[in-house]
Amino acid sequence: MAILIREFSTADEEMKKIVLKVVKQCVATDGVESEYVKKEVLPEFSRQFWVRRMALERRNYQQLVETTVEIANKVGGAEIIGRIVDELKDESEPFRKMTMETCEKILTENGAADIDQRLEEQLIDGILYAFQEQTSDDTKVMLNGFGVVVNSLGKRAKLYLPQVCGIIKWRLNNKAARVRQQAADLISRIAVVMKTCGEEQLMGHLGVVLYEYLGEEYPEVLGSILGALKAIVNVIGMEKMTPPIKDLLPRLTPVLKNRHEKVQENCIDLVGRIADRGAEYVSAKEWMRICFELLEMLKAHKKAIRRATVNTFGYIAKAIGPQDVLATLLNNLKVQERQNRVCTTVAIAIVAETCSPFTVLPALMNEYRVPELNVQNGVLKALSFLFEYIGEMGKDYVYAVTYLLEDALMDRDGVHRQTACCVVKHMSLGVAGLGREDAMQHLLNYVWPNIFETSPHLINAVLEAIEGLSVALGPTTVLQYLLQGLYHPARKVRQIYWKIYNTLYIRYQDALIPSFPRVRDDKENNYRRWELEYF
Repeated sequence: MAILIREFSTADEEMKKIVLKVVKQCVATDGVESEYVKKEVLPEFSRQFWVRRMALERRNYQQLVETTVEIANKVGGAEIIGRIVDELKDESEPFRKMTMETCEKILTENGAADIDQRLEEQLIDGILYAFQEQTSDDTKVMLNGFGVVVNSLGKRAKLYLPQVCGIIKWRLNNKAARVRQQAADLISRIAVVMKTCGEEQLMGHLGVVLYEYLGEEYPEVLGSILGALKAIVNVIGMEKMTPPIKDLLPRLTPVLKNRHEKVQENCIDLVGRIADRGAEYVSAKEWMRICFELLEMLKAHKKAIRRATVNTFGYIAKAIGPQDVLATLLNNLKVQERQNRVCTTVAIAIVAETCSPFTVLPALMNEYRVPELNVQNGVLKALSFLFEYIGEMGKDYVYAVTYLLEDALMDRDGVHRQTACCVVKHMSLGVAGLGREDAMQHLLNYVWPNIFETSPHLINAVLEAIEGLSVALGPTTVLQYLLQGLYHPARKVRQIYWKIYNTLYIRYQDALIPSFPRVRDDKENNYRRWELEYF
């Protein structure tokens, strides 16, 4: 340790990193006492390393933060925070940032139980100063730090919340877009604490303020404002929300047209949350209007947006009944664009899952009569997702769709047969062991002739359907279909039959044993399986 402490004052950058690493490992060792670290290591450590220069180079910065957090784990968080809290008001921004990150990590690992009243005041004062003085673009450290400090203080933060909210409101009015965005982001970090402290009135007030800022022109800022509203709605609940939900939702409908990803994602999350928990505050007409807007969102590039949209469809269908929503969706199957159709089929399946399949299937199967490829493919795709989602519930609907699948599996168009095979796969996996073997056997007879197809997508779908059916019917049935072709004179025939056989026995090696043909013993070998024959 003496040598280490001597090296604290080295000017060599590499040496500094190594010294920090060694200190970190020494302090973390069991048996090193906190008193010793406090007396011998800390004073010199703070003096030599907690200087502005350390914050300027990324690697030093990281290593110093890690080592300091490790020391705090040994000697207690309050001890270290007490030493560095004043640096939150330093004029060098990287240094403030480094201090903030250290405080955040210490509080995350050790909590705020050992922080006394005086230190708490200093800490809040410091983070407020650091938060307001930031000028760089990377605001994540400050936001996370602020959030963690307030969250770890919990109920003790009640005294400071009016002050914090005052600053937030003032900054929401700032002419710099970035400042407004930080202020809105901060609300979403501290909403939970405001609830814990019983500051619902304050939150209601912030809700109204944010509502007034929904006309924001910068999309990044608008996204943050929507995120903050979402956090408040989550915490405060639908009944007590100000502005009331019936006023808030119509203001969100035009925002859904915004093409910026952040705005879309936050807006749809908020609308979905309202549809899930507070649908009764809004008229069915408004929900239908939102349904039309949501169809556009299904084209978004970001998967999170598409997923949130599809879930929201489910909530809306639950709220206003599936009929109207379904009509919108089925019309959407007629469009040219593929991505839109695929998303529509997923939404139909979600509606079926939330409102029970019998509300959706009749309309969906009726739509299959339209003599148009896109629509029929869409219906099959929707059935595929539907059976994938509903799993075991599918057993009640197997016989209903069997005739439709027969038709699709005999269609001349390869895509039809491919999608129908996907339906068969999901259906058979859902109903395995539930006594629907007759229908499955029937469908296998329609799937089997497709094994000689050459199109890669189609043959994949066929093989997957056969794998699914072998779960539902047992491998023996599939083996009996295979035995006819394993030794066929034509190589093309043998090839696919052996491919299917290989897949089968990789999965069902043990289950196939009883179903292999019986072979008589010869002079050298015993082939008869006596135990099996007794049985």
